[in-house]
Amino acid sequence: MPIEHIETLVIGGGQAGLTVSHMLSQAGCRHLVLERARIAERWRTERWDGLRFQFPNWSVKLPNFPFRHADPDGFCTSAEIVAYLTAYAEFIAAPVRCGVAVTRLSRRQDAPGFIAETSGGALSAANVVVATGPYQRPVMPALLHDAPDLFQVHASKYRAPDQLPAGAVLVVGSGASGAQIAEELVRAGRRVYLSVGHHRRMPRRYRGRDLIWWISALGLDQTPVEKRGPDKALPLITGAYGGHTIDFRKFSAQGIILLGRLVAAENGIVEVAPDLEASLAAGDRSYAGFLELVDGHVAQHKLDVPEDPDARAVRPDPPDVLKPLRRLDLREAGISAVIWSTGYGCDFSWIDLPVFDARGEPVHRDGVTDVPGLYFIGLQWLSRMNSSFLAGVGQDADRLAQHIAARR
Repeated sequence: MPIEHIETLVIGGGQAGLTVSHMLSQAGCRHLVLERARIAERWRTERWDGLRFQFPNWSVKLPNFPFRHADPDGFCTSAEIVAYLTAYAEFIAAPVRCGVAVTRLSRRQDAPGFIAETSGGALSAANVVVATGPYQRPVMPALLHDAPDLFQVHASKYRAPDQLPAGAVLVVGSGASGAQIAEELVRAGRRVYLSVGHHRRMPRRYRGRDLIWWISALGLDQTPVEKRGPDKALPLITGAYGGHTIDFRKFSAQGIILLGRLVAAENGIVEVAPDLEASLAAGDRSYAGFLELVDGHVAQHKLDVPEDPDARAVRPDPPDVLKPLRRLDLREAGISAVIWSTGYGCDFSWIDLPVFDARGEPVHRDGVTDVPGLYFIGLQWLSRMNSSFLAGVGQDADRLAQHIAARR
């Protein structure tokens, strides 16, 4: 049986895959998009029910397709993002085949190009764009592997408070997901312990503008990858409950018990690092540094924006910080569930091509690899800070589409 040949194969039907499909169509490049399940599958099945998007509605946009909303300063739900991406696929008439998983990608042996082995048979392609995103393999430490009676779930599989057994909950990880889930649980009346690590705290709003507005006004969203600083932590922001600045000291006042990083565990006894105070201080420095950056920009450009002295108010350190817990007995604390908000790792094990470093991450220049015809899109900091943003992926997609068109 002859193998179907595709000029350009796009793997992944999320925001990145759909946007590069749009740009390929505009460049007159024939292509096919393969999606392992449904369009925007991770938004459908790897988000919790109460999640709110971290970006305000006015900033949600894909090329030539505005996001319709009633409240520009509101924060949409996961279901609204799914509906938006689905409508976008229809708008651009994306040639998508859903329910087809790519199991192996390798070079063709008889001609230039690639062979993609899929659940629906093999395909050949002159070009391949990998658009599977940065969140492929949930990282779930085995720290509590000897606690079989403890309900443990990664944040990608958490859905709602009533999913968890009765009792207290330990949330491990203080990124955006961990912070939002911890707040949801305490508002639902659960006793919550939150393990806080290094983070970059940011203001949700400052001087009358949202954080995303300031990032754009300062030009930070266009920061090229070569000027990325050493701090790899993502900005800590939330769109939940109308959107507000995350302050872990306020979390403590709401009843959340703060811990440092978890370093070891045995027989249900967890050892906690003495680093909570240092982590909060690092978050405070990033927060204050951003306010200074904005104030300098306002003064330089004489912007007519209000003062915001309340943004600099610092809450006193709670007892959690003054007398931090160093050991946590899960049974004694009544903890029945652990939510691991510990991030994701790359999983490109299905790509049999020499384009990865020792950590298994793709080596590329702005999405272009050293293997002719192989591209990546949708990764964090692919070319700039906003490469993985809904509003930023279009720039990368257009550039890669032009690169592919030039190869013809």
